[in-house]
Amino acid sequence: MSKKIIFCVTNDLVFDQRMQRICTTLANNNFHTELVGRILGNSKPVATFPFLQTRLTCFFNKGFLFYAEYNIRLFFYLLFADVDIICGCDLDTLPAAVLAAKLKRKKVVYDAHEYFPESPELIGKPMKQSVWYFIEKVLVKRTDTLYTVTNSIAQIFNRKYKVDCNVIRNLPIKKITHNSQFTTHNYLLYQGAVNIGRGLNEMLLVMLKIENATFYIAGDGDEMEHIKYSIKELNLENKVKLLGKKTPDELKEITQRAYIGVNLLENRGLSYYYSLGNKTFDYIQAGIPQILIGFPEYIALNKKYNIGIVVEELTIENIETAINNLIQDKNLYNELQQNCLKAREELCWENEEILLIKIYERLMIKN
Repeated sequence: MSKKIIFCVTNDLVFDQRMQRICTTLANNNFHTELVGRILGNSKPVATFPFLQTRLTCFFNKGFLFYAEYNIRLFFYLLFADVDIICGCDLDTLPAAVLAAKLKRKKVVYDAHEYFPESPELIGKPMKQSVWYFIEKVLVKRTDTLYTVTNSIAQIFNRKYKVDCNVIRNLPIKKITHNSQFTTHNYLLYQGAVNIGRGLNEMLLVMLKIENATFYIAGDGDEMEHIKYSIKELNLENKVKLLGKKTPDELKEITQRAYIGVNLLENRGLSYYYSLGNKTFDYIQAGIPQILIGFPEYIALNKKYNIGIVVEELTIENIETAINNLIQDKNLYNELQQNCLKAREELCWENEEILLIKIYERLMIKN
């Protein structure tokens, strides 16, 4: 008899590629899987997947009241659900997940998509940060197993809580078709959240200097209005295109046609500093070289696979130099692109999911 796992997130389910991959993998491997998130006023219908999708409605959509309300609603949903394993995805769902699991005497898992207490939204807010650190301290050691997205973050958990944290990276599904042709499009692409510290302000200033290229931003977030204002003030309407949020399938098509992937961050806390984002691997799967920030996980990845140019410090001059090198040096571009095509054979979800399945199979045996 298959075991039922409920995964809990606070976001809209439509755009969460990581959870779509995880839930699909487990649904295809003898687990009855459900993904619980929330629904917003502008939410799109969820796509069809081999797992159940449930969205909770909240009165509040941000801040303390949202987190409190969502965890209360989630707790009661989990309390009366038929479930064997509950997974809290990120720290903001872990209170409800742990409490419900303990009351029901079920297994509980922590999937840390980032190092939450050090996320940019909490940096510079010591009182809020201390609350999340306290929640982490209380709850992490009460989970039955945990995994995260990078070795660096796993080491933090191992060191602080004497646990054995696994790593499940944000790797995409392998492309079926082999793109051996150079794209004829000349746009640079940033995909992901339009939030503070993503290097977008620097990129706008760089685009004032880059000739014969456009910059596409595929995503949405808290900084979108500021980015729109900056584009207008800098007269960049013809060089910077805002595509908005795209579904995973739409995003794949846009990424495949790009010339260079942009992958920059400011050092705004350990969550960014130790990150290894989805876009990193999406660019590799699309066979496009990228501009990477010089943080530990990105440096290590590029040292092993040589799939882009590392920008050691986030300055306009460094970014401009890196982009011009890729545009003007065709031999360098060809080399990096071929490296991407080789690396994508290894850096794919089909390889990463093997460890994920083992994690949940071990829990199933313990049950």
